[in-house]
Amino acid sequence: MYSFTTLVKGARLIVEECMKVEENDAVLIISDARRLPEAQALCGACWAVGARPVVVDVTPHVIAASMSMKYPMEPPKNVAAAMVNSDVILITAAMEWANRFAHVDPVRKSCQNGAKIASVEEGMGEWDLSLDDIAATVKRAEKIIEAMKGAKRVRVTAPGGTDLTISLEGRPPLKVIPIKGKGEMMGPIPLWGEVAYAPVEDRSEGRIVFDGIMLGVGVPGNLKNSIDITVEKGRAVKIEGGDEAKRLADVVAGSDENANVIGEFALGTSEKEEYGSPSEKGMLGTVHFALGDNSHCYPGGKNVSRLHLDGTARDISVEVDKKKIIDTGKLVV
Repeated sequence: MYSFTTLVKGARLIVEECMKVEENDAVLIISDARRLPEAQALCGACWAVGARPVVVDVTPHVIAASMSMKYPMEPPKNVAAAMVNSDVILITAAMEWANRFAHVDPVRKSCQNGAKIASVEEGMGEWDLSLDDIAATVKRAEKIIEAMKGAKRVRVTAPGGTDLTISLEGRPPLKVIPIKGKGEMMGPIPLWGEVAYAPVEDRSEGRIVFDGIMLGVGVPGNLKNSIDITVEKGRAVKIEGGDEAKRLADVVAGSDENANVIGEFALGTSEKEEYGSPSEKGMLGTVHFALGDNSHCYPGGKNVSRLHLDGTARDISVEVDKKKIIDTGKLVV
């Protein structure tokens, strides 16, 4: 259990190191009731550097979105207006909700306005994290980006059964790291790291087996049953497995015509995450794919959908134009 002292220490790491909040910055902190102590600690850390923080409680929206995938993720207009008029936005709410919230219009508009925006991962008072750890996460992301420069064909395999080939031709990377700059895409901090792409929408072929976590199926931790997805011409044409697969299939079928497109491919770069949480997606050795939208966040993405749901495959191997850059979860470049 965290103490007040460690909570403040974590808040200072976020405010001073990850977000580099400055004097007179207008800071919006979006929180739910469960994580309000973290929001208050962040608020205090912002005041300490001379910023102007405001806390907004979105508990009803978090609860509603967790009960039904049809509940709109777009915030009400008063929250949206606050977002697009803020210099820094921090989100301390349920991580699954925050991950889905990253794909709403006010996030994109806030980035276009030059805001710094991030969701804060769970465990603020308990992080085993140093500035060297953060630097290492950033360096691994940069290594992956360099190794994948100009990539056309990428093959992802994993012991769980994943064997998918995607095209990244003409699609630049999105670097999501713990140090946030103005206008950069929202991502979790401070443990998280990833390099993400929008695959060419009609060229993914093969099989994805989610054997880690999956958003949107009502399972808060590790999947009890893997989800087996057959991909043809960039779309999930079959979703098979146990109860979790049925729930995912129902969510996709109940959304829109583009909800089954493989919209995202991303590689984790952090060694500080843990299996079984939404933050597993940022863990080195995992890859996550998303069904649905890639138009809001990912360079070159053209698929527009109300849905964006991520799942992970573990211990992956990745070949870029037939050159292996990750071997059974280990970075080899």
